[in-house]
Amino acid sequence: MHPDLSIVIPLYNEEESLPELVEWIDRVCTTQGYRYEVVMVDDGSTDRSWEVVRSLTDRFSTVRGIRFQRNYGKSPALYVGFKAAEGNVVITMDADLQDSPDEIPELYSMIVNDGYDLVSGWKKVRYDNAVTKNLPSKLYNGVNRMITGIKLHDMNCGLKAYRRKVIKSIEVYGEMHRFIPVLAKQAGFKKIGEKVVQHRARKYGSSKFGWERFINGFLDLLTIQFTSRFGKKPMHFFGVLGALTFLTGFVFVALLAIDKLRLGDQVAVTNKPAFFISLTSMIMGTLFFLTGFLAELVVRNAADRNDYITEEQIGW
Repeated sequence: MHPDLSIVIPLYNEEESLPELVEWIDRVCTTQGYRYEVVMVDDGSTDRSWEVVRSLTDRFSTVRGIRFQRNYGKSPALYVGFKAAEGNVVITMDADLQDSPDEIPELYSMIVNDGYDLVSGWKKVRYDNAVTKNLPSKLYNGVNRMITGIKLHDMNCGLKAYRRKVIKSIEVYGEMHRFIPVLAKQAGFKKIGEKVVQHRARKYGSSKFGWERFINGFLDLLTIQFTSRFGKKPMHFFGVLGALTFLTGFVFVALLAIDKLRLGDQVAVTNKPAFFISLTSMIMGTLFFLTGFLAELVVRNAADRNDYITEEQIGW
């Protein structure tokens, strides 16, 4: 039987906070009577985090550990954590004690009793630096809401709850952990909710993220939007773009030729800057079209070209 709950914790250099975090989780889950497991993924820590995880697996039969050879990032850590998790409900949280395990029962209830596929935490009151984290985070989430249509205030919150089928149906790669709600929506999971959660001041260590995460996050957002719309039909993007670009150049060349014939312009068409701009446009259009054609060939021969998620099968 699957446990009621899996708690996936990616970690990197958090040796001080791990014992307190696991003890807190155990206290909450034992009080609630959950059959649970804790999956801790050490993302290549350089401190004693893995030794601490080892000691915790000896103390708690519910704790499991996975260790990376080197630091790969949070998305790969979540990917292997999701792959290993067996709970009917999966909750993710950060290892730095800024996420409170006391939120677990209500998050669990929203999945089991309220029927949500995914519930994302909203740290409405934050204890981060207002300039380096709070303001950029608000701008970042505002852009996310506008582009994706998912009305979450804190899409990148590490404290989330999932129905088991959700985490088994999506692939988190690169830096896509910021956009798991988007991945879930694209996979057909429509009931995505939000819960205001407590954000606690950092007790140990320092943040592992800097300003570059917002630039990378915006680029990843563009990537995920493009691949979701055109990943299996790239010609629909490159073909249309190429055809429009080529047609624009062709029309301008035609107009130059008509002016030459109608007005008897003494200047050769090939000596006009507009001719070269039009010719460049036609060449770019052809290249866009060929890019779409080649991408279409790649997609049609890809092993996962028919890798779709089915809601139900019957009649076996």
